[in-house]
Amino acid sequence: MLKNLCLLNGTSGDEGSVREYIIREIKDHCDFKIDQLGSIIALKKGNKTPNKKVMFAAHMDEVGFIVTYITDDGYLKFSPVGGIDPRVVIDRVVKINDIKGVIGAKAVHLLSSEEKKSAPSFDNLFIDIGAKNKSEALKYVSLGDYVYFESDYLEFGEGYLKSKALDDRIGCQLLIEMIKSKLEYDTYFCFNVQEEVGLRGSTCTSYQVQSDVSVVLESTTAADLCEVSGEKRCCVLGNGPVVSFMDGRTVYDKQLFKLTFDIAKQNNIKIQTKTAIAGGNDAGAIQTSGKGSKVLAISLPCRYIHSASSVVKLEDIEETRKLLKAILPRIYD
Repeated sequence: MLKNLCLLNGTSGDEGSVREYIIREIKDHCDFKIDQLGSIIALKKGNKTPNKKVMFAAHMDEVGFIVTYITDDGYLKFSPVGGIDPRVVIDRVVKINDIKGVIGAKAVHLLSSEEKKSAPSFDNLFIDIGAKNKSEALKYVSLGDYVYFESDYLEFGEGYLKSKALDDRIGCQLLIEMIKSKLEYDTYFCFNVQEEVGLRGSTCTSYQVQSDVSVVLESTTAADLCEVSGEKRCCVLGNGPVVSFMDGRTVYDKQLFKLTFDIAKQNNIKIQTKTAIAGGNDAGAIQTSGKGSKVLAISLPCRYIHSASSVVKLEDIEETRKLLKAILPRIYD
């Protein structure tokens, strides 16, 4: 399922194929609706109706690009959709509609001394689709077309996984698995759109659900790399799911934070926190929507996030499954 989800293309505003796949997986296991922005709001009936509303959320969209201009020579100018470091895109193969192209930049021997000292900007990059001129390019591409990383799904080393869109198709997979399982209590599940461009989908779904407690399933930046030490490593692959106490958008509920670590300890589940206050996720919108909600974020540590070659460890996904199963009976207390 994760391979299927990751290989689907669905950047912010273009999540249709991801949404259709998820609906096929959950339609026989819950009641659901699609809101005006395209997010899925599902209600899985359990054995009991709880005294509080609990919602689990993940986002369907991934980072990508959008075509903004076509040069007379047939090259495509583009902008990122979501936060992407331009250094990770040069020479990457991308897909636009049914054709492929290569992201190019000025050759190194043509760069000035000053240009060599700085990272490239998207203004200086282009996509080469092999067109001889603008007229030929327009046969295949229009302004506003989405562009995606072309990336394989690859398992390598001792339990490592590389793919695009691991942020946040892992969260989507885990939500689908929960919906297909037997639950003790009625629970809401939201598959949100447009997280990468400002938490837009979750702003709408959380207003509609009005949950008392919300758990966001995400991926988050791991920096367990060579020459990175101490708190700069943020979080580490192989040490289990990451439960944050604060990020750039959210101060997480302290009781939920402590409860999650207590449950992990009681059940011998690996768990870690993030030693940096940075970034953000749908919790930032959910926490302050409507009457407000207590929020908890459970994330997969991910190297090279927002790139064509994000890397996670399969062991961390399994530890997250164990944590979700253990926390479900307790989060309704």
